[in-house]
Amino acid sequence: MVPNPNFERTDTAATSKKQLNTTTKKQQLNALTVAPRSYQYNRHFSMGLSKWFSPLTAQKREDGTYDPSPFTLAVGTKSKTSYAAQEYDAKYTGNKPILVVCTDDGKMKMKNDKVFNTGNHPIEMFLPMLHFRDAGFTFDIATVSGGPVVLETWAYPTKDEHVKSLHESVQPLMEKPKKLADIQSLDGYAAIFIPGGHGAMVNLPKSADLGRLLHEAHEKSLPTVTLCHGPAALLATQAEGTGKEFAYKGYKSVCFTDKTDGTTPSLGYLPGQMPWKCQEALEKEGMDIVNISETGATNEDRELITGDSPNAAQNLGVLAAPILVKHHA
Repeated sequence: MVPNPNFERTDTAATSKKQLNTTTKKQQLNALTVAPRSYQYNRHFSMGLSKWFSPLTAQKREDGTYDPSPFTLAVGTKSKTSYAAQEYDAKYTGNKPILVVCTDDGKMKMKNDKVFNTGNHPIEMFLPMLHFRDAGFTFDIATVSGGPVVLETWAYPTKDEHVKSLHESVQPLMEKPKKLADIQSLDGYAAIFIPGGHGAMVNLPKSADLGRLLHEAHEKSLPTVTLCHGPAALLATQAEGTGKEFAYKGYKSVCFTDKTDGTTPSLGYLPGQMPWKCQEALEKEGMDIVNISETGATNEDRELITGDSPNAAQNLGVLAAPILVKHHA
């Protein structure tokens, strides 16, 4: 089943087995009922006050990391996506899956040393995948270490049954993804898809294994789809250990802009300024970022298909799915 999307923020006063084994039935009952209720009431009351008095402040979690502010969660997240199924004159009938490259590290240390609780944005991941699925494609999932995919659970569209159904179907792949280093070739894949979310900036840009695969996709003109902060992962093509230069010099792309990233800390979306800038880093390597804000825009340049933000997830899926079908016709 799809896990509770708020599972990382769900408080628990579960007592360890060792403690349970050394307490009486009455003590167990007290430990599991009375104490947690008092604890949760006090904590939730405190959190409630925090939301009233600090609506524009990133919210500190018990593990010391930060979620976006109550205000940005209210205006910047959705309970349902804009998914609308498309009609296809032709669908993919082959057996090559799309390689979905995700992050397994959701901790981004900001310039002020505060740690943002990030990962792959669920709408940026699942909404394009819905369109790929509708066009006949299946999926394989990989991360740098082979560890589980990390999502920005605070952005999960909890009332979207399409997303929850797809999530459930691919959850085993997300829990036990392939390790990028173990993928020797892209011969068995139909395309590469790199979802966004700030988590795409944590360890993917430094992955020589991802860089190797992206160079192969570039040389074979294999469709490569990404959005929002996902384009930062393209920097892996010049990561240490690849021995190669940036593969997308001269390409046009859209991405989440540095200007917006620089503004969001004032609203509490981020707990501090970014440790480095996605747009700036791509432009430094010779990529032409063509958007100046986030409007849901998409762009296609040769094999690279990009979207600018979560708002582009629907548009990106609609654009990319038939391109992938045509590529393999």
